[in-house]
Amino acid sequence: MGLSSFFKNFFGSAKETASELADKAETTFEQAKETAAPYLEKAETFAEETFEKAKETATPYLEKAETFVEETFEKVKETAAPIIDKVEDFAGHAKETVTEHSEKAVESVKEKTATATEKVEEIANETKTIATDAVETVSEKASELANDGDADATEKAKETINKIEEDAD
Repeated sequence: MGLSSFFKNFFGSAKETASELADKAETTFEQAKETAAPYLEKAETFAEETFEKAKETATPYLEKAETFVEETFEKVKETAAPIIDKVEDFAGHAKETVTEHSEKAVESVKEKTATATEKVEEIANETKTIATDAVETVSEKASELANDGDADATEKAKETINKIEEDAD
């Protein structure tokens, strides 16, 4: 039992000590905050003044830079104008050349297509004629076979009738 009361007293006093330290830290923080407030205001004022001075100092340089950029742009524009004109002329010439060649190509394709169409029509007509001739030939052969078959069938029928009559006699 003595040991448990020792630990209770030890940890209980540590808890009280930590609580006291936290209170002191909070009080110290509040004091530091109050003490630093005027310095923060001075720093803020100094920063604003420095910014204004920098702005005033930089304004002439910005104006000079703006003028320099405008002059440079104008010089580049003047220098590039002849080159741009040449490019436009070249593009126009290229367009004309392509147009001429494309018209020729279209005409050539039309001619080749017309020739191919005519040849296909000729072949189709020849094929139709050959097919018609073949159908007629097959029909004639079939008729001949049918007629030959009729003659053979008639002869066999007569033979059969004769046999039947002979058997009947």
